[in-house]
Amino acid sequence: MFYWLYTLWTYMPDGIKEVLSPLRLFQYVTVRAFCGAGTAFILCMVMAPWTIRYLKRLRVGQYERKEYVGQLYELHAGKEGTPTMGGILIIFSVLISVLLWGQVDSYLLWLAILTFVYMGLIGFWDDYLKMVRKNSDGLRARNKFALEVLFGIVMFISLVSVPETHEKVLQLMVPFIKEPVIHDMGILAGCLFMCGVIVGTTNAVNLTDGLDGLAIGCTGSVAMGYMIMSYVAGHAIFAHYLLIPYIRGAGELAVFCGCILGASLGFLWYNCHPASVFMGDTGSLALGGAIGVVAVLIKQELVLLIMGGVFVIEALSVILHVMSFRLTGKRIFAMSPLHHHFELRNWSETQVVVRFWIISIICAILGVLTLKIR
Repeated sequence: MFYWLYTLWTYMPDGIKEVLSPLRLFQYVTVRAFCGAGTAFILCMVMAPWTIRYLKRLRVGQYERKEYVGQLYELHAGKEGTPTMGGILIIFSVLISVLLWGQVDSYLLWLAILTFVYMGLIGFWDDYLKMVRKNSDGLRARNKFALEVLFGIVMFISLVSVPETHEKVLQLMVPFIKEPVIHDMGILAGCLFMCGVIVGTTNAVNLTDGLDGLAIGCTGSVAMGYMIMSYVAGHAIFAHYLLIPYIRGAGELAVFCGCILGASLGFLWYNCHPASVFMGDTGSLALGGAIGVVAVLIKQELVLLIMGGVFVIEALSVILHVMSFRLTGKRIFAMSPLHHHFELRNWSETQVVVRFWIISIICAILGVLTLKIR
């Protein structure tokens, strides 16, 4: 919305232009990205107390399953009853901020918003079944996966059908290499690749959300990294200089990432140990989907393996742990995801979270550095 104030300013008489010259600031992506971050942070901080009280009235509290977690139950027993589904707060803060500061006629921005909301709705449905309907298993994993893949297919079709994005969506970019490794993956491979990135990132963030502040803190560092990368990808001169694909309109994704960063910091205020609220699947799926789709839209998908290093490690720990147990009957870790393994190795929850944050920040910095190394 504020971007249009700059547009109106351009049509004003010279005398009025001089008076309202500060409106020119709204043309800059950097200004709107940081203002969006600030707005999302303030909204999250202001709305959080009311949201927490409302969730408490609804009795939408965390439930720790003693029969499954054993020793972990003793460590997390105090979390029972803590309001969850706080991801609603993140979603509303981001949406309001993006609509205020984003250029709302941007096709790429709306694709990111739709992914964010859609994945959040899947998470909300899952949380609703768990907390309100008292179904401890929530939405079946295969149904959740099917809904996520379906959206990935729709997203691919929407991109491959538009001439401006058709060519790039079928290319495969690899970090440190300036030209596409594959110029045309084909429709089937391209669709599978996109679905894999979006669905994989969505569920990796969801798996990481197991300790107070862990997932939201790591999301903040990744969002900041992709905010920088989106800005560069949408800037013709910078993109040409750094030898990365120039994506027209990608600058608006920097505003989107800035809003996610601000909301993450605001939510972390209430989610740090001991947490006053949890994001639930509502928040983790929405944030994972948002990160995944931004990576796809700016053609920096494989950088996620570096930038989102913590999410990758957490997801791999679950995969390897399950595969090892099924094939050999032996467990690789004391428990998966990996953060629980360290908890059971006598790391305090705060130690695990802060150390994972440090790793995530380092990974985000390394991810941004890939822009320069070509």
